[in-house]
Amino acid sequence: MRRRRFASMEESSEVNLTPMLDVVFIMLIFFIVTTSFIKESGVEIERPESSAASPRPDVQVLVAITPEGSVWVDGEPVDIHRVGPTVADMVSDQGSVVIQADRKAATGVLIEVMDRLREADVDQVAVAAQRSGD
Repeated sequence: MRRRRFASMEESSEVNLTPMLDVVFIMLIFFIVTTSFIKESGVEIERPESSAASPRPDVQVLVAITPEGSVWVDGEPVDIHRVGPTVADMVSDQGSVVIQADRKAATGVLIEVMDRLREADVDQVAVAAQRSGD
């Protein structure tokens, strides 16, 4: 009788971790699915401010222009004369291109990049700005 009581106490003292692991995995899946991934251009850009700036969720390719006038496409430096074909190869029909020009960058470089994109038949082009007050 004594052995039976000891055996039943031993069985009931085990902790079942299966429900806890199920909850942890469900929470992990929830956080992975709800995390938003922010696409960066690869260089530090100080965007100009605008009160009419609006978010663009359909951005496919980011083109950055540094204060020195160098052009970066999705984190890789690109010659300004090759920016049009490079971006045209990366963008799909529904995707858009956002140009992040530093506020100290020359306006002529921005215009030249926009012209190169237009020559490569890239239609959905926007210039990034920071919303005033952010």
